[in-house]
Amino acid sequence: MRALAGAGHDICSTARGSERARLVTSLGAKPVAVDLYDLNSVRKAIAGSDAVLRLTTRIPSLTKMRDRKAWKETIRLRTRGARILVDAAIAEHVQVYVHESVTFVYRDGGDRWLDEGASTDDGHSAILRGTLEGEQEALRFSDAGGRGVVLRFGGFYGLDAPSTRDTIRMVQLRRLPHFASGENFFSSIYTVDAGRAVAAALRVPAGIYNAADDEPIRFNEYVEAVAKAARAREPLHLPGFVGHWVFGEMWGSFSRSLRVSNAKLKHASGWKPSVGSAIFGWNLIASELQRHAEPSYAIAH
Repeated sequence: MRALAGAGHDICSTARGSERARLVTSLGAKPVAVDLYDLNSVRKAIAGSDAVLRLTTRIPSLTKMRDRKAWKETIRLRTRGARILVDAAIAEHVQVYVHESVTFVYRDGGDRWLDEGASTDDGHSAILRGTLEGEQEALRFSDAGGRGVVLRFGGFYGLDAPSTRDTIRMVQLRRLPHFASGENFFSSIYTVDAGRAVAAALRVPAGIYNAADDEPIRFNEYVEAVAKAARAREPLHLPGFVGHWVFGEMWGSFSRSLRVSNAKLKHASGWKPSVGSAIFGWNLIASELQRHAEPSYAIAH
C-alpha cells in the first residue's frame, strides 16, 4: 500500500474492523466497508476505479496450518470472492484487475529455474486447487476486454508480516526444524518488494508474473537464516514425514523444489527486488529486531 501511495495513486482499501481501518488510513488509503461476497456492495465500493487489486486473504498462523478448516476462508476469498470481484469490475468497466497468487502452485522443478510457463500441480490439495481456480478469474477478466494480471508471490517475510513473527517464535521454540535433507529450493519475497511488485503490476501486459527474490535458497538455508535472525539454537534435524504433521497439506508445497525466476516481471515493468535473497533479508530483520529490542523476541540462552 505504501508503494501505491508513493506512486501517487488514490487508494481505497477494505479493512476488517476499526483497528485495521486506522492502519489503512495511516498507510495513505481510504478504508471502505464492503461485503466481499455481495455483488452490489462490491460494485458500489469499486465504482469509478481504474484498477482493482485482489489481495484479500486470511492465511492461518504456522501453528494452525495443518488444520484444513483454518484455510476455509482463504479458499473462499480466492475463489468465490475473486469471482464476485471480477463480475463487479467488468460491470463497472474497470481497466485493470490484479490477482494475488503464490508460487507454490508449480510442480517440483529440482534444480531447474521455473518461469511462468512451468507446469503447475495442485498436489490433491484443496488449498492449491482453490488457488489455481482463482487465477482463472484474471483470465476471464482479460477475455472480457480488461487487463488481468496474476502475481505469483514467493513466501512472504518481513517484520510487517504476521507469518514472520510466527516463524521466529517457532524457530525459537525449535518447532521449525530441518526436514530430511532440506535441499529443495524455496522461493520467497521481502514484503516491501512485494508491495512494489503490486504497484509495478499496474503497468504490465495481461498475464501471469512471478514476484520473488532474485536468488531462491535451499530450504535448510532458509531455516538457518531464520534461526540466526532470531538468535535461536541450532534447528533440529527431523525426517521428512514430520513436515506433514507440522504443516498439513501445505507440506506438499513447502517440500517442493521451487527455484522460481522473476525475469518476466523485471523485463515487463522495470521492477527489481531490493533484497536479493532471504539470507540477506533475514539479516535485515535481525538488525531491526536488535534495534527495537522487542521483548516478544527475546530468548534465553
